[in-house]
Amino acid sequence: MATVRELKRKSLQIRKDLLTIIHAAKGGHTGGSLSNADILTALYYEVMNHDATNPKWPERDRFVASKGHCVESLWCILADLGYFPKEELSTYSQFGTRLIGHPNNKVPGVEMNTGALGHGLAVSVGMALAAKKDGKSYRVFCLMGDGEQAEGSVWEAAMAGAHYKLDNLVGIIDRNRLQISGSTEDVMALEPLDRKWEAFGWHVVSVDGHDYDALLKAFAGVPEIAGKPTLLLANTVKGKGVSFAENKPEWHHHVPSDEQLKQAHEELDAALAALADEEERSETHA
Repeated sequence: MATVRELKRKSLQIRKDLLTIIHAAKGGHTGGSLSNADILTALYYEVMNHDATNPKWPERDRFVASKGHCVESLWCILADLGYFPKEELSTYSQFGTRLIGHPNNKVPGVEMNTGALGHGLAVSVGMALAAKKDGKSYRVFCLMGDGEQAEGSVWEAAMAGAHYKLDNLVGIIDRNRLQISGSTEDVMALEPLDRKWEAFGWHVVSVDGHDYDALLKAFAGVPEIAGKPTLLLANTVKGKGVSFAENKPEWHHHVPSDEQLKQAHEELDAALAALADEEERSETHA
């Protein structure tokens, strides 16, 4: 079992890695990958049952990245876990690579191709329904963007998830409140988002999407209500962890310059050092 401190350390390194590959490729979705990094770290290093040495293990929990454009954090995590060689990250978004700008099921650990928004939850409903019909105990986790909530297909899938009483299905919204063209509330108002999902028959849990204690507690409690799918409303910060990118819509797919990459790495290294100091003080006083 990973400790919260270990998860924090891991997500800081994942942030450094994803910035590095976006900078090298001169393309990527920086802000959203930074905002979902803690959610994915909690899922892959603590919550989900999976095996990098056996990616098709029938009993594995399934993860669907419906907000597929923010794939860089997922690539870095799958590489770190050994789904493919870490050296392959340097090919990200290069000609002929399988590590393209959206999830690609030619890569071990990826359940389905995603990219066009609004499709992931519908397929996740099918996966969760298959588990019920097959008498399997695996769970299905689907990460969506908040801008993605404007897609009508999301709500069709939400109705189906509730209709089939899929309490093995967890939808997660990366609620960073920004999309490519600005605030979600200016582009297509979503609030009250929790009450909308509740009206569609889901059990809704709101958490700080960067607070590991809150995330792990929320995931551990699923399903809190038998017969209901769960929607985790994860409140996050776009660009989280990099001071000059936080809450800036232009960092939706902005690529860091050489100087910005250097500064971002320095900030993340400082956070890693602070975490190490905190750990040392904790051990000294234990």
